Amino acid sequence: MEKQFDIIPLNEWLPTDSFPLVISGPCSAETREQVIGTARKLAAIPQVKVFRAGLWKPRTRPSTFEGVGDIGLEWLTEVQQETGLLTAVEVARPEHVEACLKNKVDILWLGARTVVNPFSVQELSEVLKGVDIPVMVKNPLNPDIALWLGALERLNKSGIRKLAAIHRGFYYYHHALYRNQPMWEVPIELQRRVPGLPVICDPSHISGRRDLLLPVSQKALDLEMAGLMIEAHTDPDHALTDANQQITPEALSELIASLVVRQSRGNPEFETKLQMLRREIDKMDAELLDILSKRMKIVDEIGQYKKENNITILQKQRWSEIFFDRLNLGSRIGLRHEFLLQFLQLIHEESILRQEEIMGFNEAGGKTD
Repeated sequence: MEKQFDIIPLNEWLPTDSFPLVISGPCSAETREQVIGTARKLAAIPQVKVFRAGLWKPRTRPSTFEGVGDIGLEWLTEVQQETGLLTAVEVARPEHVEACLKNKVDILWLGARTVVNPFSVQELSEVLKGVDIPVMVKNPLNPDIALWLGALERLNKSGIRKLAAIHRGFYYYHHALYRNQPMWEVPIELQRRVPGLPVICDPSHISGRRDLLLPVSQKALDLEMAGLMIEAHTDPDHALTDANQQITPEALSELIASLVVRQSRGNPEFETKLQMLRREIDKMDAELLDILSKRMKIVDEIGQYKKENNITILQKQRWSEIFFDRLNLGSRIGLRHEFLLQFLQLIHEESILRQEEIMGFNEAGGKTD
């Protein structure tokens, strides 16, 4: 658990009266009419509290639309004045921050491409010293929780206490269902390490497709994330950036209405039953850990025996027998194949490391137990 963070609760700096909290707006601000028109429609949706728009777009290739730049800040000021919505903008350079502060943008966020570079994050943290403004930090492109934590920590140490994380998924080089893999375990681990840190889900960038927005949004709510950032555009089919993942404000309203908001706690009878089941899990976990400890002690004995008899660590036949036997056994009792593969591999790797230490190896010499 990370103890160095000093964070102001989300409900003290962002309206959270209508759950789920939704941040919405176009991927890119394109024209004044597009920005104002989208904001007017979004303001009619009670859950939408923040209007987002990209002004400086970090694109892979320079021939694509890279944003309207500073002129868009004037449009966002009109949004604030006309709709009452808070405004949020992605910043990647110190001059972006300075322009946003000058034009009274309400919330800043750091994008995934910026978070991967600690030098860039530090520059932004320096320019934000002494500034009381909320900052949201998207996860880096790859599932590197240390980079994500590092960006949050740099900002917090610079005095930013109104802090939130945005889960937008992770790049995966294989073709997959999602544009960016959710890897839900990563934001869950982030919340475990930094209690009190709100995590907002960005279903648009995870999905990359309109038809996946609803299930991803529902999953985020079921995992008790603090809110959703969903891109909306009055004419998404002709958007200049990320057209496939944007929806109309009307479609957003329908999506929100379709979400099932579950209670984080139930009635007393439910809580009593839940606590009983959790105690059973706690007991089983203790027994499981005890069994694993006993197993590793036997692994140590095997390693010592191999050392005394000058036997190699690598025993291919033995590992093959264990692997297929345990897979077949686990499948018969209802355990998922993928879970079993990962579980067996972890146990195997730990067994190797322990035997290498006993035999005095510095590098892996094989796989067996």
